[in-house]
Amino acid sequence: MRVGVYVDGYNLYYGARSVCGRGTPGWRWLDTRALAKKVIEMQGSWSDAVVERVVYCTARVDATISPSAHADQDVYLQAIRKSGSVDRVEFGNYVARAKKGLLATTDPSSAKPQVFRAQWPVRVRDLQGAPVEGAEFMVQYLHLEEKGSDVNVASHLLIDVLTGAVDAAMVISNDSDLAFPLKEARKHVPVATVSPRQSQTAGALMGEQSDGCGGHWWWKINGKTFKSCQLPDPVGGQSKPDEW
Repeated sequence: MRVGVYVDGYNLYYGARSVCGRGTPGWRWLDTRALAKKVIEMQGSWSDAVVERVVYCTARVDATISPSAHADQDVYLQAIRKSGSVDRVEFGNYVARAKKGLLATTDPSSAKPQVFRAQWPVRVRDLQGAPVEGAEFMVQYLHLEEKGSDVNVASHLLIDVLTGAVDAAMVISNDSDLAFPLKEARKHVPVATVSPRQSQTAGALMGEQSDGCGGHWWWKINGKTFKSCQLPDPVGGQSKPDEW
C-alpha cells in the first residue's frame, strides 16, 4: 500500500506547540516522514503501508517582520529537504496587513476573546470630564496570515488520489476547510485524518470508517510522539537552532 502524506505545515507547527509547550525544547526539529510512519505503526490498520510521498505545504515567514523566525525556518526547510524527510515543499503566501478591530483579551476559563471595556487602570472621559462607562477601544494592529497551504494540501491530495499515484492517503491537519477534499478522497482510497492537536478533531473532518471505499481512520498526535520523531542533528549540513 503506497501512502501519500500531505502536511499543512503551519497547522502542524501550531498544533505541536499547543501539545508540547511553546517554550519547551525537543519537538521543533521534526522529521515529518518519521512522524507519518510512527502514526501508521501505532494505529496498526495499514500493516502493509509504505510511505511513498510526503508533501509539506507551508509559506515563508516575512524576513522584514521577523528575521530570526525567517532564518530558523530556512534552516528547517533545508534540513527536511536534504534529509529526505519530505519529497516536495509547496509554498503558499505569508501576508502581513494592518487591520483595525476592537481591543480584546482572552477569557482564562474558556480561551475565547472578550472585548475589553474601560476599567481601571484605563478609564475614559468625555469632553466634559464625565466617565464613559463601558467604553470600547478601536485599535490598528499588525495581522499576519498564512494563505494557500490548505489549497495546496487539497490539490496534491486529490491529484495523487485521482491519478492513482497513491493507494492510501494521510492528511496531517485539523483545518476544517479540508472537509470537502477529504470527503472526495475517501471515495477512492483509505484516508487517515491526523490532527496535530489533542483537542477535539474538527467536526467537519470527521466521518465513518466505512465511508466510500472504507478503511479510513482518525488519529491525534501526542507530545511523546512529536519528541520521538526528530531529525538527526546535524543533518544535510544544517544544525538545529540552539533553542529548539
